[in-house]
Amino acid sequence: MLIRLFHTIKHLRVIVLLMLLCCCHLAANAQYFDLKGNNKRTTIPFRMIRDMIIIQLNINSKGPFNFILDTGVGLMLITDPKLVDSINIVSKRTLKISGIGEGDAFEAYVTSALDVQIRGLTSYDVAAAILKTDHFGLSNYAGIPIHGLLGYEFFNNLAVKIDFSDSTLTVSKPKNMKLFRKASKIPISIEDRKPYINTKVTYADGVKADNKLVFDLGAGHSLSLENAIEKHGLPAKFVKANLGVGLTGPVNGFLSRVKELDIGKYKIKDVITSFPEGEQFKSLAVKRDGNLGIGILKRFTVIIDYPDSALYLKQGSNFKQPFEHDMSGLEYYSAGENFSRIIISRVEPGSPGDLVGLAKDDEILAINLKPVVKMTLEQIDSIFKSQADRSLLLEIYRDNRRDDVILTLKRRI
Repeated sequence: MLIRLFHTIKHLRVIVLLMLLCCCHLAANAQYFDLKGNNKRTTIPFRMIRDMIIIQLNINSKGPFNFILDTGVGLMLITDPKLVDSINIVSKRTLKISGIGEGDAFEAYVTSALDVQIRGLTSYDVAAAILKTDHFGLSNYAGIPIHGLLGYEFFNNLAVKIDFSDSTLTVSKPKNMKLFRKASKIPISIEDRKPYINTKVTYADGVKADNKLVFDLGAGHSLSLENAIEKHGLPAKFVKANLGVGLTGPVNGFLSRVKELDIGKYKIKDVITSFPEGEQFKSLAVKRDGNLGIGILKRFTVIIDYPDSALYLKQGSNFKQPFEHDMSGLEYYSAGENFSRIIISRVEPGSPGDLVGLAKDDEILAINLKPVVKMTLEQIDSIFKSQADRSLLLEIYRDNRRDDVILTLKRRI
């Protein structure tokens, strides 16, 4: 699962590498959701914002709240500390949280069982961790209020179909799930409350390797290979990058491409891939080679069936769409009333943005004469990875003055 601070990196698009929060003493009872009454299925709408699946739910009859659906989360996580005072928690205690990143652990509350209300579903003994401080700024990254993450408990008792073409989830008992015609069934294993899938990667030099990956809806990248540098080295063409923010600090590494990723019968070409560096992944409870993120998964219609340890994939209309990375070198977030301001949080050294003098805390007012207040964050993201050698006129506010800058996009990997 990945979360991301949103000074976070644009190409990862959020979220944070969150370690398993749930220890055995947190829940004597199973924590899960089930269908209400005798219903066989329910349909839940979601919003896709910057490659995050966002659903609405209520907690203890308060809300609605916006939660990111994230198979990388082992315990429901509330990232907005203000919810402590608004959802009538009966009891809570403090837990130290550690994660992936360069920093110290920090504290969160662990709640008693909550009444989590999602359309057509009933929750049973679902507890949560509540961060004492909002370390991630997810709302600023998304441009709407984000209150937390929902993972294992949502999936562990039911089958969930994710249709990216119409932004709906269909939830049912596994025996009642309507499978795709000629569905590709792929085994998964559930370990430490996370789903794992076996894949084959062909590197740029033609070397093939089997890889065990976390199936991670919350990871905004396409593919991350945590052991690849040590085992295979870096591809010839790469860029050094800030790969995101974990629970305890930044995750650094490189961006490049692999020649092919094989998942079941599907062969996905020329995939943009993160290559983290450092020792932070060696201490994970489950040995793995990386994670498979939503940049790949959104190219399919997906059925996730934890009870039967199965994943079903159906190729989407965008399956063969080329993978493109940001061509500006800019990372930015939304701020201000209604999240209508766009502030640069980081400029990649040597990137087009750096070469024209853009800097942290510069505000983007307009792109090609169109005010950013009339654009969504997704539209801005699309512009900055639209076409190599495309020139853009940016209106910038800094040092109490407005300035015009011509930024020429460059494909760097």
